[in-house]
Amino acid sequence: MAASVRRQRLRRLARWALMAVLLADLLALSDTLAVMSVDLGSESMKVAIVKPGVPMEIVLNKESRRKTPVTVTLKENERFFGDSAASMAIKNPKATLRYFQQLLGKQEDNPHVALYRVRFPEHELGFDPQRQTVYFQISPQLQFSPEEVLGMVLNYSRSLAEDFAEQPIKDAVITVPAFFNQAERRAVLQAAHMAGLKVLQLINDNTATALSYGVFRRKDINTTAQNIMFYDMGSGSTVCTIVTYQTVKTKEAGMQPQLQIRGVGFDRTLGGLEMELRLREHLAGLFNEQRKGQKAKDVRENPRAMAKLLREANRLKTVLSANVDHMAQIEGLMDDVDFKAKVTRVEFEELCTDLFERVPGPVQQALQSAEMNLDEIEQVILVGGATRVPKVQEVLLKAVRKEELGKNINADEAAAMGAVYQAAALSKAFKVKPFVVRDAVIYPILVEFTREVEEEPGVHSLKHNKRILFSRMGPYPQRKVITFNRYSHDFNFHINYGDLSFLGPEDLRVFGSQNLTTVKLKGVGESFKKYPDYESKGIKAHFHLDESGVLSLVRVESVFETLVEDNPEEESTLTKLGNTISSLFGGGTTSDTKENGTDTVQEEEESPAQGSKDEPGEQAELKEEAEAPVEDTSQPPPPEPKGDAAPEREQATDKENGEKSEAQKPSEKGETGSEGISPALEEEKKQNLARKQRMVEEIGVELVVLDLPDLSEDELARSAQKLQDLTVRDLEKQEREKAANSLEAFIFETQDKLYQPEYQEVSTEEQREEISGRLSAASTWLEDEGFGATTVMLKEKLAELRKLCQALFFRVEERKKWPERLSALDNLLNHSSMFLKGARLIPEMDQIFTEVEMTTLEKVINETWAWKNTTMAEQAKLPATERPVLLSKDIEAKMMALDREVQYLLNKAKFTKPRPRPKDKNGTRAEPPLNASAHGEKVIRPPGQTEDTQPISEPEKATRSEPADSEPLELEGAGAESEQKEQPTEQKRTLKNDEL
Repeated sequence: MAASVRRQRLRRLARWALMAVLLADLLALSDTLAVMSVDLGSESMKVAIVKPGVPMEIVLNKESRRKTPVTVTLKENERFFGDSAASMAIKNPKATLRYFQQLLGKQEDNPHVALYRVRFPEHELGFDPQRQTVYFQISPQLQFSPEEVLGMVLNYSRSLAEDFAEQPIKDAVITVPAFFNQAERRAVLQAAHMAGLKVLQLINDNTATALSYGVFRRKDINTTAQNIMFYDMGSGSTVCTIVTYQTVKTKEAGMQPQLQIRGVGFDRTLGGLEMELRLREHLAGLFNEQRKGQKAKDVRENPRAMAKLLREANRLKTVLSANVDHMAQIEGLMDDVDFKAKVTRVEFEELCTDLFERVPGPVQQALQSAEMNLDEIEQVILVGGATRVPKVQEVLLKAVRKEELGKNINADEAAAMGAVYQAAALSKAFKVKPFVVRDAVIYPILVEFTREVEEEPGVHSLKHNKRILFSRMGPYPQRKVITFNRYSHDFNFHINYGDLSFLGPEDLRVFGSQNLTTVKLKGVGESFKKYPDYESKGIKAHFHLDESGVLSLVRVESVFETLVEDNPEEESTLTKLGNTISSLFGGGTTSDTKENGTDTVQEEEESPAQGSKDEPGEQAELKEEAEAPVEDTSQPPPPEPKGDAAPEREQATDKENGEKSEAQKPSEKGETGSEGISPALEEEKKQNLARKQRMVEEIGVELVVLDLPDLSEDELARSAQKLQDLTVRDLEKQEREKAANSLEAFIFETQDKLYQPEYQEVSTEEQREEISGRLSAASTWLEDEGFGATTVMLKEKLAELRKLCQALFFRVEERKKWPERLSALDNLLNHSSMFLKGARLIPEMDQIFTEVEMTTLEKVINETWAWKNTTMAEQAKLPATERPVLLSKDIEAKMMALDREVQYLLNKAKFTKPRPRPKDKNGTRAEPPLNASAHGEKVIRPPGQTEDTQPISEPEKATRSEPADSEPLELEGAGAESEQKEQPTEQKRTLKNDEL
């Protein structure tokens, strides 16, 4: 009985747990009805959304354009974004920030910071001594870090998406360049946090492009691997990617398409911006030559003039892609002097000769990292705006040795569309067709540690070890575990980048610090003292490289094991509850995998690093360590307090346990009986009855970030509040401007209306003079004091003027509505009267309306006529300057009341069934055919019918009204029998016509 009650209680708890999970999912869905993606380019961004009924749509900005410049103008009291900010770059270049993504995650001594200063000397970059980074010094009061500027742009992109989707949006997938390292990716995540966005994933822009290409060509993907190369040259950088498409078998959805990033090559500074800067320098030289001898200043010293030249260079680059020459023209370039010069495509290509020579570089890097050759590449597809330059295509075509380059993808929007598809796949609010994405690690990551070894008896030395954690071009997301077997006290280890020899010397300088984190462990020695009788299984460090490519140390724990007798006792309530919930969700444990990514859990022991040359003795020692039991990560221990016993069955991977498991197989299958078992086998069987009990002690971790210190929680909160205050200020400013514009528009429109005939007709001279005087006073106040007026004051002034003019506007509006309303009322009265008249003409036996209903309708019609005549007579006596008694709302009310009565009767007629007609004994109507009554023809009666039985004849009036040509045709040769048979048929046809 107690066991039954316990089982019921477990089932009840399991049901409640399931309901809690479902409720949590529903609550999460309430805020995720729409998701967005932001394709952050160096020059412009594309925003896309997915919401119910709107699958994968590019968001239009306020100028109805599909892409928006990544530009911000920051002033003391206002901000501008997008096209508005781009236009402000000419007027205020110092406050207009562009291409600031190059500064993300970089310290002050980075070559890219120096390059930014050279390219944009108008910006003043301050130095942050705490993080060793730079910030924009707009004014003494305005200072913004690159992360804060990016947060403003992301917040603006969300506002565009929300306006387009007409609902709030929080979830987003953001694209980043594939070559971003850990510091740069964390900087983007911090910027998104400041903007209040929940980042579902940072997806590499080359991966997003490949996903978009595969999604729209799903039917072309099969089990045969297809290798596609994407060459993406944008404004700031160039990335070449080799992607393999094929269908694979998944546990969740069977055969599904998959893309795998096989190789990646890049050039951080090769792009359209560098070409435009070369053109700008050329145009500046031409302008200086034109003014030579006039003792004029160098145009390069004028920030506004250089901003104009950069804009013209951008236009020139685009035009020269389709024309062999073009005329550069700028009005009032500097000192009111116009600039005009002819530039040819040949000159442009000569300026960028060294840039075009770098075009094949990323292709070779991608092939080397993929360990492939050009013959294995089926197609090369162009992506990015700079690939439209003819010389780029010419050089690339020679480098890839193909007949033509693929242009069958939207070079500007492919990444945004792929990212928003991934956003829909990651969101709980949408269900999309699975597409497996296997991204690749660009920069390898390893763990380094130093331990003391005894090479000779009594001789100790320190040995430095390196263990690869995530190898180059390995898939991610991925989890890994490193086990340290030789430590029984607190120690430190380091997380660093691996072999970066594939980067050139300049790229290594731009890359920054190759050291990521120093991990200091505390409590290792105490854990060994706590479990002296247990066997140590090492210190296990759990790492996770998530979907965004960001590495994190999940936890570090000290693991101990011992053998205990496996008594067949009843399982604990907690274990039963866990098993019950697992069965409700589909049975046994499953690996934590996702549809659109790989999330494998691997464990690495202290095995030799790739390419390491250890001594033979060390090799043997490491091999011994590699044979240590591997942690069973498929079944994590249930959450329990630290130090408590966590018994868990584990399959050992060493040889000894492997032999034991093989020895168990015959007894499990029942092939060996209890008789004839040797004492040694019995002892071994007893040992097999024992199970392993695991004790897990969590170790304290202190992380020291070495590449770029992250913003603290307080600093992040202050930056987020700073951006929020700016947003509130912008909204308040927009509201005040709207109120001021509304007041000014009302004053001008009303002053104009006072001279229109329709307004003068319903107002006196005194009334118009009073209104005009008040409007003039308000206009003067707005010009003199309006700049300092608050939003409330402007709204109050507008409300005061509207109240003053309310009566005048009311009289005009009423007179405009009278003709239409009165005409509609007359039509309704006429139709209602005709309907009532027709209803009263219905014969009594077919009448469907009661006398009360018809009388009620007649009463409403009469009352409406009387009200109309009386009110119009009263209105005719009133002067036009007085408030009218004939109101449009009263006319509408009378029409609604009358229409309601008519509709009631119409609905009753529509659904009322007709009454049945009287019938004779034979079941047919007794009315004779019209030909018999009209011409006196003899009707042949059916057998047995006497002359006394007379059919009910139709009224003579109906007989006279029948035309003569309606007589039934007689067939030739027809006798009495044929006539007798023909009569009932004709009679039925005639009656049918009468009914119609």
